[in-house]
This record gives sequence, C-alpha cells and structure tokens, in this order.
Amino acid sequence: MSQTVQAVFTCQAGKGAGLLAILGSDQGLAATRAFEGCESVETYTDADNPDTIVLWEKFATRADHEAYIAWRVEIGMIDMLGSILARDLQITYLDNHPGV
Repeated sequence: MSQTVQAVFTCQAGKGAGLLAILGSDQGLAATRAFEGCESVETYTDADNPDTIVLWEKFATRADHEAYIAWRVEIGMIDMLGSILARDLQITYLDNHPGV
C-alpha cells in the first residue's frame, strides 16, 4: 500500500507565489516526481491564505519519502526555503482506513 503524505509550507506574508515558482521549476516538483518511489504529487493553496501551500504526496513506501526528504536536505533545498517559510515545514504521514 502506498504512503500518503501531507506537507504544509507556511510562507511569510506575500511569499507563497515565490514558493509556487520554485515548486514549478525543474529543481522543484519535477525532481520530486522523478524521485524513486514517488507515485504522485498534488499542489494546493489554502483558499483563505495563499501563503499556505499544501502538497498531497503518494510514495510507494514511507522509507522512499524519508529518503526523498533526506535528499532535499542534502542538496540544500530545505535550507534555501528558510528565507521563504514562516515556520518549519510540517510533514504528516497518513494511514488509510478503507471501509470506514
């Protein structure tokens, strides 16, 4: 079963559009989608606060996503976002409950 992940980026006021531009670049979600185990990534903005961006991700396993995050840290992407984010990236691993 795939691992569903919610990643919430809370940007500083007025910086959500800048984050979306980064996510739309070759080093952004295109690289995420090419990462081993990535099955899908959807991008949302909070309808009431465009400086809050939510990624809804599916990876083959949690270990694949954890390896992906480690890679993003290693290449400096997480540090680079420090000038955009109002607080740390929030990652939530979700369990599916079919039939409920």
